Amino acid sequence: MMKPEFSPGQLALLRIVQKDLPDSPTPFLDLARATGMEESEILDFLRELKAQGIIRRFGASIRHRESGWTHNAMVAWKATEEDAEKWAHVAIANRHVSHAYYRPGKSADWPYELYTMIHGRNPEDIQQVIMELMAEWPFREYLALNTVKELKKISMTYF
Repeated sequence: MMKPEFSPGQLALLRIVQKDLPDSPTPFLDLARATGMEESEILDFLRELKAQGIIRRFGASIRHRESGWTHNAMVAWKATEEDAEKWAHVAIANRHVSHAYYRPGKSADWPYELYTMIHGRNPEDIQQVIMELMAEWPFREYLALNTVKELKKISMTYF
């Protein structure tokens, strides 16, 4: 892939969007004002970067601790890839689960390959979600890794 060439306005936009978007009802209009670009031009540019694979993901990131979700656990489940594909939708349909993913590489010491990140307001919330998931899917063996301390939560800076 060739290195893309960006105009000064596009570079200014990329420097802004790799951080937090404006906290406003019209964030892309605010970006247009800040960069001298048109709002539609910004949206088209970002869509094109995503279509080309230059941007993998463009979305909101909630600072869950600041919003009251102070208890979190990465729950590792013993599951096959086929099972994970089949049942992941159950996990992400739960409003307390922010993401679910499959990571191959189980061993005798670590038989887990399906992971769910569960958020709650107290430890009981986490356990409740685990029980809700177990009531809907076939997985029974899991390990809940409770968050003790958040060490770093920032996006990469490229420009």
